[in-house]
Parts: sequence; C-alpha cells; structure tokens
Amino acid sequence: MGNRPVELDRSIRSALNQKDVDVEVILVGNGVRGDWESPVDDARVKTYLLPENLGIPGGRNKGVEFSAGELILFLDDDGYYPSLELGKRLEGMFAADPALGIVSFQVKDPEGGPGQRRHVPRLRSGDPDRSSPVTTFLGGACAMRRTAFDAAGGLPADFFYAHEETDLAWRALDAGFTIVYDAGSVMCHPAVLPTRHAMFYRYNARNRVWLAKRNLPWPIALTYIAVWMTLTVLRERRPAALKPWFQGFAEGWRTPSGDRRPIKYRTAWRMTRTGRPPII
Repeated sequence: MGNRPVELDRSIRSALNQKDVDVEVILVGNGVRGDWESPVDDARVKTYLLPENLGIPGGRNKGVEFSAGELILFLDDDGYYPSLELGKRLEGMFAADPALGIVSFQVKDPEGGPGQRRHVPRLRSGDPDRSSPVTTFLGGACAMRRTAFDAAGGLPADFFYAHEETDLAWRALDAGFTIVYDAGSVMCHPAVLPTRHAMFYRYNARNRVWLAKRNLPWPIALTYIAVWMTLTVLRERRPAALKPWFQGFAEGWRTPSGDRRPIKYRTAWRMTRTGRPPII
C-alpha cells in the first residue's frame, strides 16, 4: 500500500537475492497514488498500480495474473526471507513430489520473540519446528504451483481479508493436490495481531460463513459454522468483539458467497485423516 518503503526494500531484495533460481518480482501497489514506484531499481521487478485497494486476495490475484513463473510465492511488504537458499529448497520440493500443490512456511519474529500459534496451520501447533501435512496455509508465507492456484480458481477476491487462503486450500485439495507445512522454509515477519484491523471481527465471521457456503457439503457446512460460532463465543465473551462478529455472521448468510463448489466427501475424509476435519 506504499506506506513501508524501508521494509519493502528489504522484502524485495530478499526475493531477488535468492541463489541458483530464476526470480521475477511482481510488485502490486494496492490502491497507491499514481506516482508511486518501487524502491528497488532492478529489471526483474515489475510494478503494477491498482487504482483502488482490492484487498489481500484481489491484490494477490492481480500479481499472479501479471506473473509468468510456474511457482508462486506471496510476500507481504513487511516480511522477508532470511535465507538465500529458500528458492532452491522449494524448487527441489516441488520437483520431488508432483502432487505437492502448496508449501506453508514457518513464520519467525525477526526480534526473536516466540512464534504465534496461528502461524502453524494445524490443530497441534505446539512445535513450530515440526513439518507435517496440513489442510490450509499462510497466505503471506507460502509457495504454490500455478496449476494448483488455477485449479482452485485463484483466491476469492470478494473476501477482501480473512480466510481466503483456506478457500483456495480446500479447492486445491479437492483437485488432488497436497499441502505441507515446511518448518525449514522460513519467512520473517513482525509479531502483530490480526485484531489490530478494525474490520477483523466482521470479516472473520462473514468470510467463515461464505467459506462454508462455497466449499462444504451442507451437513458439514452447518456443523463447521456451529462449531466456530461456539468457539468464538467461548473465546471472546466481550461485547465489543461479539457484536461486530455476529453482524458479520448475519451478513455472511444474507449476502451471496460466490461460486459454490462443494468438496467431495472423500476430500473431507482425507482432511480428517491429515489431522484437521473441515469442521474446525
């Protein structure tokens, strides 16, 4: 969004400096002013300015549209790759497993603080240094095959913020791809909470309903929504959080969620065997 030039410079260079791989950087200015430009002058950086903020999934979809690579990585402007060997590592992982569709990275605090539980995309997240198969991924700390992205239909742009990665993940799994959390692939990012965004609770609730309506067979969808409503009430309890959450919840039921493509029951069973059934 053009408001972190120092962090953005570091982010871009951490991608451009990857060893022994070909890299292109697609820099999407999501609603920035018209004279804004990249802080890094390099022919491998292509900058595209969007006249309005399309949100996280909309901006990332545009980045993919403008890119040519077969492997896609998303990186926020305040994140960076500490290892220059990451690209080569990922290239080897995808070459070794044709079914591998998405790799979710370990996120580390550059200040050395403890990792956040939500950054390990599985139910048993106690050890962030343990790699495992998973059923979702971190949108700003990932790599994926373009074929997996295309099979899922990209990210749901109308979500704007929250749960767009899970939507893509479920559709990629249903297309036959696998997803892994690889602790050896690392992205550094400051330790911040998603609740810093004013619209967090509303979008979180609305998009959970949309996620279920778009992707789950109705018996599973209703269970998923009921489980998350119960968990939210038990966790939050504060009216200041629950009021916008239930407003978003009602909005999710009231408004269209887009293309409905319910996953197969065998995909739901595969997700269950992986350790996270699509009800939580």
